[in-house]
Amino acid sequence: MLYFAWVREAIGVGSERVDPPVEVNSVSDLITWLAGRSEGHARAFADRARLRAAVDQHFVPLDASLGRAGEVALFPPVTGG
Repeated sequence: MLYFAWVREAIGVGSERVDPPVEVNSVSDLITWLAGRSEGHARAFADRARLRAAVDQHFVPLDASLGRAGEVALFPPVTGG
């Protein structure tokens, strides 16, 4: 897991290794499971509309399948500038 910007700040770490249960099949399932890990996780994932995801460095919708993902990143919407 990789976390960026305020997601990282809420959780308190920029990355962590996780081993979710087999029932976790999508990014959304993963977020639900992660939210139970700590108060920081719950705070970071309370408003899913403020989250974006990437699986193996490809942007995906939150309902995307995890498949055999090696890396999942969660972050706020990216803005240009």
